[in-house]
Amino acid sequence: MAEDAPEREAMEYDVVIVGAGPAGLSAAIRLKQLAAEAGSEVSVAVLEKGAEVGAHILSGAVIDPCSLNELIPDWKEKGAPLETPVTDDQFKILGPAGAASLPMFLMPPLFNNHGNYIVSLSNVTKWLAAQAEELGVEIYPGMAASEPVFDEAGALKGVVAGVFGIAKDGHKKPDYQPGMELHGKYVFIAEGVRGSLAKVLMGKYGLADKSQPQKFGIGIKELWEVPAAQHKPGLVLHTVGWPLDDDTGGGSFMYHFGDRQVYVGYVVHLNYKNPYLSPFDIFQQHKLHPEIRQHIEGGKRIAYGARAITEGGLQSVPRLSFPGGALIGCSAGFVNVPRIKGSHNAMKSGMLAAEAAFEALSQGRQRDTLEAYDERYRTSSIRKDLLGVRNAKPMLSRFGTFWGGVIGMFDMWTTTLLGGFSFFGTMKHGKTDAASTGKAKNYKPIAYPKPDGVITFDKLSSVYLSNTNHEEDQPAHLTLKDPTIPIRVNLPEYAEPATRYCPAGVYEVLYDEAGGNPRFQINAQNCVHCKTCDIKDPSQNINWVTPEGGGGPNYANM
Repeated sequence: MAEDAPEREAMEYDVVIVGAGPAGLSAAIRLKQLAAEAGSEVSVAVLEKGAEVGAHILSGAVIDPCSLNELIPDWKEKGAPLETPVTDDQFKILGPAGAASLPMFLMPPLFNNHGNYIVSLSNVTKWLAAQAEELGVEIYPGMAASEPVFDEAGALKGVVAGVFGIAKDGHKKPDYQPGMELHGKYVFIAEGVRGSLAKVLMGKYGLADKSQPQKFGIGIKELWEVPAAQHKPGLVLHTVGWPLDDDTGGGSFMYHFGDRQVYVGYVVHLNYKNPYLSPFDIFQQHKLHPEIRQHIEGGKRIAYGARAITEGGLQSVPRLSFPGGALIGCSAGFVNVPRIKGSHNAMKSGMLAAEAAFEALSQGRQRDTLEAYDERYRTSSIRKDLLGVRNAKPMLSRFGTFWGGVIGMFDMWTTTLLGGFSFFGTMKHGKTDAASTGKAKNYKPIAYPKPDGVITFDKLSSVYLSNTNHEEDQPAHLTLKDPTIPIRVNLPEYAEPATRYCPAGVYEVLYDEAGGNPRFQINAQNCVHCKTCDIKDPSQNINWVTPEGGGGPNYANM
């Protein structure tokens, strides 16, 4: 901590968890379950930067209930919001003029969604939070964990949370609150993808030193209400192909659920080369395809959101434990890319970390390294899940969507049939997504269709539907290591891609009346906390740090 850090009160817990997503809440519940079974007590606090639990939760989401079955076997009786089972599973390849269906029996078994549920993950986390509170977990929404606290030995001791009232220029406003320190015998980091604390801790303890670079995608999603005649509850549709070219990875998802509701979304892999590409506009264009349009025509768009997704899989999983804490959920990166699923693994990782921590607490230990968590992971269903698909992402990156997909299917079938063995071994990822960005001189700008306000929309009207808001007079949470780089380097070299990869219109290059003197502007108010800028900026000049708690999007039914 800084020398001039303010005096702060401290609260002591056995376990402090940063992030009330599926991983963090599953960990909290499991800790309380184990304590009840042992007839002991364990104090657990969960911090959530969103204004309420679920506010920042965004996922597809078709959920595999396997971890929920294990954590809360009677979830149906307890009213968990898993109400629409998958009844129809489709996979299509889109071309500019039409679509070709792939028979599901040709797909590896992992692609089968029967037995899974179409859900709002935001609502699922709200329900999990209620279960946790019933067990005595203390949950603090609107409390952003802004910095780690270390003990004299260098172990993670806790976090600073709840700092409010600092103005943009750094002075303390009348409503200033210094925040407090929450100390834990163990601290779980469950911030989700590219968390700001996770980045610091991975650097300090070298957690990713022996892993492949993490890979990412950006997922953009809308919720539509459609006419009853075209609603097909239980339909799951995934597509690849148009409007992306073969060299750019990604694809779409569409899920019909609930009362005339449809999720439609798109994932673009962030290792794309063309700096002129705009994932947001790709998604909007995708909805114009007849195969997609027929599902939402005549409907109304009612919500919007965007989120980065971890795609590195097995090769990119870092060391999970470190002195005083552990990485769980998407902070570690357990998404199964071909399945586009990670919630089941996130929940399981929280449970594994909880079991390791409870064992340590029962032995009177604290702030050591939970080696047992890493050991449990190595023999877990998570690792088995990731092992079978470990080459899917590198194959797409190396061979393109078509041939990468064909060879990847063969590989997933063989790993399934041969118990994890692959003829290709374990392929490497190579470059980071930032380093994959090509120079503007080698590409042409892309002309996307103008939004029609019916099927396709602009960024600002989309952000409005995400209910995003930040206290304006606060320090920028989108920080530039060197404020000259956007105009001096990124604009001439890469046509400043931040104006396109951001799905919320945060970044602009403004010119004077004569079209000269470019200036880089950051509209931090618009930020939906997707973290794409932190990942994709080719100069790695943007550092996303947490804003005041309670800011950002407030996703409803997403």
